[in-house]
Amino acid sequence: MNIIPSVNLKDFTSGDPKRKQQFVNAIGKAYEDIGFVALKGHFLDDKLVDNLYGEVKNFFALPLETKRKYEIEGIAGQRGYISFGKESAKGKKEGDLKEFWHFGQYVENNPKLEAEYPRNVQVTELPAFNKAGKETYRMLEKTAKYVLRALALHLELEETYFDKFIQNGNSILRPIHYPPIIDEPKDAVRAAAHGDINLITLLMGAQGRGLQVQNHAGEWLDAIAEPDELMINVGDMLSRHTNNKLKSTIHRVINPPRELWGTSRYSMPFFMHPVSDMKLDVLDSCIDENNPKQFEDITAGEFLTERLIELGLIKK
Repeated sequence: MNIIPSVNLKDFTSGDPKRKQQFVNAIGKAYEDIGFVALKGHFLDDKLVDNLYGEVKNFFALPLETKRKYEIEGIAGQRGYISFGKESAKGKKEGDLKEFWHFGQYVENNPKLEAEYPRNVQVTELPAFNKAGKETYRMLEKTAKYVLRALALHLELEETYFDKFIQNGNSILRPIHYPPIIDEPKDAVRAAAHGDINLITLLMGAQGRGLQVQNHAGEWLDAIAEPDELMINVGDMLSRHTNNKLKSTIHRVINPPRELWGTSRYSMPFFMHPVSDMKLDVLDSCIDENNPKQFEDITAGEFLTERLIELGLIKK
């Protein structure tokens, strides 16, 4: 496949069984073929998106010493600020050319998970930053729930199969700032080639060239969203759970051409994670004589810890 398919979530939520099934078929095929779709009809409105971008730009424009107040030791970067070059892709020594922030789950009616997850970090200089982050988190989480319902039907599961696992799940909203490039990068890019850890990722800010997706032939394709679209891809957890029926696709963010080095880029992925005790054991329906079980049994929490160690965010 050489293009990223576009689908509209309003087909799934329309109440029309035919449109709903067409959406299920289209997103299922896309995730089996390339692991990415561009999604219209999500639950974000333009005002919320504009507010968040404004607040994110305000935050990253703060002095470094102010931002560093919000870099919290001992929580593996799960909340708050993560400074430039701290994260690297699996297998890469060079740090990515980015700084970012993490909003985490706003737990409801679950004291166990309230104790398990780090608290969200409040930026006292920018109270509207905190508010816009929480509202965006909720709308992306709602969008992800319906995408996973469609995928459950594609996998011949109950439509609400994933609901119990993502309620109060360990999901992350990550506003990213790729600063202007000042010096010739040696081996570093804005985000090196990688697969995501989680179930699915919803990406705001994929307008303009930068994000690239690797197809099964090993070719890199530009993934450019329309202004009203989110890019949504399969993560390693979902790929593992489906015995690689749904593909977790390698992707990267390349450096801009030299004439655009002086510009910043902003993007905001929402990493949809389940609760830590979800079993990622391969679904029986995804195993047959032509597709034997490829992965050992593991929980989402165990898998996440393994990957955070590989990324350098947890030190052994």
